[in-house]
Amino acid sequence: MASGYFEPASPRVLAHRGLALEAPENTLPAFEAARAVGAEYVETDVHLSRDGVAAIAHDPTLARVAGDEVPVSALTMDELRAVDLGAGAGFATLEEALDAFPTLRFNIDVKVEAAVEATVAAVRRTGSAGRVLLTSFSDRRRRRLATAVPGVATSAGRGGVVRAVFAAPLGRKGAMVRALAGAQALQVPERAGALRVVTPPLIALAHAAGAEVHVWTVNDPDDMRRLLALGVDGLVTDRADLALPLIRARS
Repeated sequence: MASGYFEPASPRVLAHRGLALEAPENTLPAFEAARAVGAEYVETDVHLSRDGVAAIAHDPTLARVAGDEVPVSALTMDELRAVDLGAGAGFATLEEALDAFPTLRFNIDVKVEAAVEATVAAVRRTGSAGRVLLTSFSDRRRRRLATAVPGVATSAGRGGVVRAVFAAPLGRKGAMVRALAGAQALQVPERAGALRVVTPPLIALAHAAGAEVHVWTVNDPDDMRRLLALGVDGLVTDRADLALPLIRARS
């Protein structure tokens, strides 16, 4: 794979919003906690602040993390920094996170179309294109990110995932290549309702098409072992502290 994002050997542990056991999710302390237990990857999310900054946040509002229904997009970055998310931590910018952790690889889910340009600018300013994966549930947004940062790693959007799942039982590599549309990873839940998404045919066909399969969000060690035995390439997990020793024990 072309991107430096994939240079460490798989399987990969992607610390989901950092390691938020004692630090609030998606904050610099959560990323530091992930790094401290040996994580090489963190998964995070980006919205746009009122003053046009790529702000690290999963939700469109502050309701879940700070008990306030105000949208992230209604506050300036200075106002977001002043919000107490717990343990003295506040919102950070994507640029601050990339600068603060130059050895970490970031899996960045761009949540809204308005945040694309600011995200791209942060990646360019920090020279981080080789250590980020840019993605979105929107296929259109994912393609826009890939075009804006040539050579950057991406994972398929929702439409691509659906096409990949339907291609898998047929064993048609060409259909999988078309579903990926240039993406280097499929990042999927193990199940979607009654549908089992992660199957041996899906994994084999993705690999044949040159893509990795990362599964979210896997927190139980028995599930981690089972998925690794199936051949998945990455675990997106809230418990990097459990996943990393488990993978080391397999070596």
